[in-house]
Amino acid sequence: MSKIFETPLYPYARSSDQDASVPVRHPVVVVGAGPIGLGAAIDLALHDIPVVVLDDNDKVSWGSRAVCYAKRPLEILDRLGCGEPMVNKGVEWKLGKVFFDERKVYDFNLLPEGGHRRPAFINLQQYHFEKAMVDRVRELQAQGKPIGLRGGNKAIAVEQRGDHVRIGVETPEGPYAIEADWLIACDGANSPIRAMLGLDFVGRVFEDNFLIADVVMEAKFPTERWFWFDPPFNRGQSALLHKQPDNVWRIDFQIGWDIDRQEELKPENIDRRLRAMLGQDIKYELEWRPIYTFQCRRMEKFHEGRVIFAGDAAHQVSPFGARGANSGLQDTDNLAWKLKLIIDGKAPAALLDSYDVERIHGADENILNSSRSTDFITPKSEASRLFRDAVLDLAEHFPATRPMVNSGRLSVPCTYDGSPLNGPDNAKMPKRTRAQASPMVDAPTANGFLLDRLPGRFHLLTINAEAPASLDVDGVTATRLALGPADDPDGFLKERYLGEAKSAVYLVRPDQHVAARWESHDDAAVRAALNTAVGRLA
Repeated sequence: MSKIFETPLYPYARSSDQDASVPVRHPVVVVGAGPIGLGAAIDLALHDIPVVVLDDNDKVSWGSRAVCYAKRPLEILDRLGCGEPMVNKGVEWKLGKVFFDERKVYDFNLLPEGGHRRPAFINLQQYHFEKAMVDRVRELQAQGKPIGLRGGNKAIAVEQRGDHVRIGVETPEGPYAIEADWLIACDGANSPIRAMLGLDFVGRVFEDNFLIADVVMEAKFPTERWFWFDPPFNRGQSALLHKQPDNVWRIDFQIGWDIDRQEELKPENIDRRLRAMLGQDIKYELEWRPIYTFQCRRMEKFHEGRVIFAGDAAHQVSPFGARGANSGLQDTDNLAWKLKLIIDGKAPAALLDSYDVERIHGADENILNSSRSTDFITPKSEASRLFRDAVLDLAEHFPATRPMVNSGRLSVPCTYDGSPLNGPDNAKMPKRTRAQASPMVDAPTANGFLLDRLPGRFHLLTINAEAPASLDVDGVTATRLALGPADDPDGFLKERYLGEAKSAVYLVRPDQHVAARWESHDDAAVRAALNTAVGRLA
């Protein structure tokens, strides 16, 4: 395990930019080589946008950090070309159990239906995730894609200059400066870029702390998410158990607000908690042990001039619910194609405002769900605690009360209700794929899964309907994917895309969200919707 932490994956190497007489201009610079920064860079490179990633580190992050990755982000990673190694390495799961004291209150299944390529969730340590993404960067570089990754390059100054940004960079060989048409800040919750621009978060910090104990051990627990309210081994608090690859188990202990952090992190005190939970005879190795505080906050805007924020640099939510890295990947999924159109001159710069609208909508949805989870997990009054405990008691016997139990509403893909990019809808078609920029739902077809056939560009998906092979509106092209009855042997396309309609035409965005849908092709309507979807509103 230590080798992956100790080996530089992108060691410092002098770049030609450091020897230039004037700062070199790049189309896009990304600050931060974590999962979100690398995701943004890979996506841009696949769109043939030259991009340089800067990071003061040169290796994967220490500790498991983010571990739960949901189905929709895995589909995004498939499009980026690194989903397969992650799923192969990860631990797949969809089942969970909720306990109150020592009693199982109920269990749940996050993906009971068939017809999906990817599982509901995988658990995978962040260092494995980052390694897979760096490997993908190297593959793209070998293919001649325009992507650079510079370790040991720390961004120390940012200056907005109208049509570009100047970035001061510190290296082991001294400082230099580069310029970027666009700077994407993926530099984490304590974002130095955000601080340099004098920007901050708005939101709540909750009065509670949680201890993570990542332990290597042989255990017979099933591959499920287990959550305890008021367990005998952590009275008055809560706990969470997850399995990760390589016999690593994530255990979260709620430990209260008024604590001595140094005392709680002592190995002997963590050992006491683990043995109370797992038994006195347990044999384990402690791999990672941070303490975190619930925070639900975001920036008021996700871009400022030529600087764009994504991931934890733009928003923070409490970890229960797996909404951090999952929402960060949806940020970059939303951003890259828009930046491509703007850089190519095919869409107005105002299209970037829709990134704010849509991803702030997503952040607010995550913050709302995370805040509700936090309030249920950590009641703020005796009355709230009595209510919560009554709900848990009832949930054991009455299924109707189980939706009220909140041990962390798990990440779901965001639907961009109210987006200015949304086109017309059709009420006969299923609500889950409605034209309010909802994500496409995967389905098997006769020639592979649907989402694999809708890579990162505009598509016109037709089911039992006629349409042109492609449609171009001022340089923006939508390519047709034609499907019929023979492509739907198991009926999943009909269930997810037709509903009561006999035929369907879907305008699909490059991020695989629905832009508009009709029962049949109407050339003028489709062209108008495509104009709307790229921000060229009448």
